[in-house]
Parts: sequence; structure tokens; C-alpha cells
Amino acid sequence: MKSKTYLLLEFFIFFILLPVSLAIDFLIWIKVGYILAAFIYILVTLKKSEAISFQIKKNLNWKTFWRRIAGTFLLVLIATTIYVYVVAPENLFFVPLNNPLLFVVILCVYVVFSVWPQEIIYRTFFFERYEYVFQNKPLLVFINAIVFSLAHLFFKNTLVLVLTFIGGLMFGFTYLKYRSTTAVTIEHALYGNWLFTVGMGQMLAFPGIEPV
Repeated sequence: MKSKTYLLLEFFIFFILLPVSLAIDFLIWIKVGYILAAFIYILVTLKKSEAISFQIKKNLNWKTFWRRIAGTFLLVLIATTIYVYVVAPENLFFVPLNNPLLFVVILCVYVVFSVWPQEIIYRTFFFERYEYVFQNKPLLVFINAIVFSLAHLFFKNTLVLVLTFIGGLMFGFTYLKYRSTTAVTIEHALYGNWLFTVGMGQMLAFPGIEPV
């Protein structure tokens, strides 16, 4: 285990400095380069220092997992449908109804290239790495929600920051309960894909959401 000073410096670089820099306008290829470098560092660190095997847990209680998120997902489904219907009814289910092929492609790409890497970084790496530093678990989850919201600062959208903070709290508690990247990735994918489905995808820069 690294020293607390080293871990705090690492935390500052990866979870404060890097996401804030993404909100600043400069060459996209530079951003892509250091994001990939950071992700490789995280994967190597998880494998070597934290002994993460990247295998699906065989003893996970999936029944309790699905029961845990079913009620919350139903509330999100109802609330977001009402929100889109009131605020932008022309967007309601626009993509699945008008471009089903794009809809399926985006769902798959989003899970593989956005949700899974985010959960590796913001849940698996964060909790396995910094639980030693922030030993109070509610505080640990709260900090995780803050930095997860900060990771979406480049969208420059207040609603996105609020939603990702709430999502960060939910996903943080899920990871602590199950210690499963797979479980928390499924939960994250459900909510993210639903936002795209219901018509809120423009907030998250999904293509094809704007009605003609």
C-alpha cells in the first residue's frame, strides 16, 4: 500500500486536476492522450497493487441486487418521463421511435466505452484505492459522488452535474455493498440508457436526439 501522501496526490491528479482540465478548451488529441494514459495506469495499478482480477464474481447475490435497484429505477423512469413530457415533449422517445438502429448502436457503444470505463475508474479504482485514506464510508461515498459529478463538468450543464452527483451516491453505495464492477456497471447502464431512451440524451451529448 502506498503512503497516504502519495495516494492523496494521486487522487488530486486523477479526480480533480484531470476532470477540470477537460472543461478547458485545448486540443482534443492531447486530452485523449492523457485520458488513455491515465486509464492504463489505473488498470495496471488495480491488477498489480490492488490484486483485482477483472472477473465476474460468482457468489454475488443477484436477487438482492435486482430487488435493490428495481424500486429506484421505477421512480427514475416515472420522474424522467414526466420531466421530458413537460419540458420537451417533442423529444420523448424520439430516437427509439425514429432511428431504432442508431438507438441500439448507441446503447451498446455507451455501455462498453463509457459506462464500464467510468465504473472501473470511479468505483473499482476509487474505492479499492482510497478507502484506506477516507476511512469513514459515508464520507467516502460523498467524496466519490462529488468527483463523479466533477468528471462531467465539461458538459457545462447544471442538470447533468446534479444527476451525476445523485448517481454517484447510488453507485457508490452499490459498489460498497457488492464489491462488483459488473453489478455497478449494470446499474449505471440502466439509468444512462434510460435517459437516452426517454429523450434526455442531448444532455449527455448522444447523437440523433434533436427532432428535425
